[in-house]
Amino acid sequence: MRIAVPKETRDFETRVAASPETVKKFIGLGAQVAVQAGAGDGARIPDSAYEAAGAEIAKTLAAAVKDAAVVLKIQRPTAAEMKALAKGQKLFCIMSPYADPSIMQACADKGVDAFAMEFMPRITRAQSMDVLSSQANLSGYKAVIEGANAYGRAFPQMMTAAGTVAPAKVFVMGVGVAGLQAIATARRLGAIVTATDVRPATEEQVQSLGGKFIAVKNEEFEQAQTEGGYAKEMSDDYKRQQAELVAGHIAKQDLVITTALIPGRQAPILVNAEMVASMKPGSVIVDLAVEQGGNVEGAELDAVVETANGVKILGLANMPGRLSGDASSLFARNHLNFLSPFIAEGALALDDEDELVKGTRLTKDGTVVHPNFAASNKNGADGKEG
Repeated sequence: MRIAVPKETRDFETRVAASPETVKKFIGLGAQVAVQAGAGDGARIPDSAYEAAGAEIAKTLAAAVKDAAVVLKIQRPTAAEMKALAKGQKLFCIMSPYADPSIMQACADKGVDAFAMEFMPRITRAQSMDVLSSQANLSGYKAVIEGANAYGRAFPQMMTAAGTVAPAKVFVMGVGVAGLQAIATARRLGAIVTATDVRPATEEQVQSLGGKFIAVKNEEFEQAQTEGGYAKEMSDDYKRQQAELVAGHIAKQDLVITTALIPGRQAPILVNAEMVASMKPGSVIVDLAVEQGGNVEGAELDAVVETANGVKILGLANMPGRLSGDASSLFARNHLNFLSPFIAEGALALDDEDELVKGTRLTKDGTVVHPNFAASNKNGADGKEG
């Protein structure tokens, strides 16, 4: 079995889908690995490191994927990259089918079996395979570091002969993996941290990290979490009540980090223009949802916007990619941990009844098969909207 690792070509992408460590382990399982030349450049992994691990360095994408049974990527392929893929190949990456269903359909049309790594079921045995968690953990950390740098003042309280420096106030909106890491990082830097989320189970997590929980606690709040652990979209009335609570709180904050995402939908607006206008000059907002439309009114993708009242809104693209070495290493292990149980004698034999395979598989044998998308498959496959 040949495994191909192409160089990522989408805008802002610096990561690579395999590390020398995982290449060596795949080879140990009996596979051959071909890495496209320069694939690791953005993550500071030279071709020589892959060669030392036993990989073949292919000069072009076409050479890398030729005769490959498996293709490992970070981001879904571009239309140009799709031309190099062949019928029967199995593609594993972040497919983003809600945002770009055309690539999923292109995989079906070409007979490529596509697997969306971001759809990995959130169950215990899949934790080591969960790319959303591994990347969000780094995003939460980096959001605080970027925000602290833009803030321009000290985070911890400092007692000096010349006077006292007050600690920074940090407000984290959305307490998933990224939010929890942001809370932990801000606390380590000495900030006073508050946080909010619509899921009641997160209150104890926030408190365990030394933060204070802020939320409108009513009946809707108590039922605001899916069985999979994701946040549900809240009613307009709840959003209004939460916005009123947040509006008074946010005006006092030095750094706000927003992380709220709803699978398959545009990111909800959590911080409107009035809230931004109420903040002090020099305050900073980091919008980790900017690639899905943003949680902050006025945020722009891959830009730092400074408002009329001196507030900076950071809409930095691909936050985990700003820690490309660690992000690539973790993503590569996610791939390895998912595939290795299905590799025997150097061949990949996926179990179609396995819940991890069923949860991530988008296309098979020329058809869109995932239940969330099969109904819209132009070939007429049966399915239901999720």
